[in-house]
Amino acid sequence: MDKPLVLFVDDDPEMLASYRRIFRKKCHIETASEPAEGLDMLNAGRQFAVIVSDLRMPGMDGVAFLEKAREKCPETVRIMLTGYADVGAAVAAVNAGKVFSFLTKPCPEDALEAAVAAGSRQHQLVVAEKELLRGTVRGTIKLLTDLMAMINAEAFGKSSRVKRLVMDLADYMGLADPWRLELAAMLSQIGCAALPRDVLRKAYLGQPLSGNYAYEFAMHPKIAADLIANIPRLREVAEIVAYQEKRYDGGGLPPGEAKGEAIPKGARILKVALDFDTLERMFAATGKVEEPVQKALERMRGRRGWYDPAVLDALESMINFPDGFERGLLALAELKPGMILDQEVLCPRGEVVLSKGQEIGTVAIRRLRGALGGKGDMRIRVLVPPRRNLEFAELLDG
Repeated sequence: MDKPLVLFVDDDPEMLASYRRIFRKKCHIETASEPAEGLDMLNAGRQFAVIVSDLRMPGMDGVAFLEKAREKCPETVRIMLTGYADVGAAVAAVNAGKVFSFLTKPCPEDALEAAVAAGSRQHQLVVAEKELLRGTVRGTIKLLTDLMAMINAEAFGKSSRVKRLVMDLADYMGLADPWRLELAAMLSQIGCAALPRDVLRKAYLGQPLSGNYAYEFAMHPKIAADLIANIPRLREVAEIVAYQEKRYDGGGLPPGEAKGEAIPKGARILKVALDFDTLERMFAATGKVEEPVQKALERMRGRRGWYDPAVLDALESMINFPDGFERGLLALAELKPGMILDQEVLCPRGEVVLSKGQEIGTVAIRRLRGALGGKGDMRIRVLVPPRRNLEFAELLDG
């Protein structure tokens, strides 16, 4: 087993020398004579298993230091060293810095060694759990999206187009860490995957549905949210999906008093993206509108109270800027997850295999290769996204 990397922070040079002597054979040791030096190490990306900090230090005390360390590296285990007279401060450290344990000074060597060893084991457990969860979530999301691609290409096509749009909006609006929004967009249509493709095609073009189909389509956000809520740590994603049809003024589903800023921000972005996709395709399908994009924006502007004004403003501004995609004409073997079809792909019998605007994954690529049979030299028009988008798609498919 690799030795853990441990950081000791103390303004007493003799104490730091003592730590290096005690732990030189048991750990990889780094020392800092002041909290600012320790924070610089964290800012530089050093991944410590354990941080041991003194409480009383000039400039910044140990409580403030460990609280900042927790913000930067939440997985790192934190240990506080404190004098007998500082029990109140130690309690503050546990509450503010989520300290794993605190020891009183002077601390016997064996007690300190035991505390660092316990902290190292705790760090290993946290990292292992995170990796397991990450793999579980990634595999579950991939399973759901692959099933949707096989069962209902209309639903999958809608979610892939909307995912691209919400991520462009998130990037344009400067949203930090938008992975929950990305997952919500990818899974936003799983609740209607069982609806017939012709019914979904009508719904996605803004055409009215009749009877039970209208009810089933209206309920699809709740169905999807209930499914997603069963996946560990995706409660916020489920909430975004549940509110994807909620209007900014409080109208729409789900029923309730939530409106305005009380609606999850991700849901407000997703609502704008979903409606824009529907309206733009509706106007394009008529063949009578020269600028379906601008017509869709005009229609959305006329829907008073439906959308978060900041999100709608961002969409209108962003729509006039290039999105970073480049056009390509690629052979089947060159296709990668995350690329977007820039043409309809027909099988030899003339049936549509995949529609224009659909983001492709491994399942879609296999379908193309199977449907096109011996047309190995066929080249397909695609939009190639920025590298960051491809990396995310490859992560899910990998």
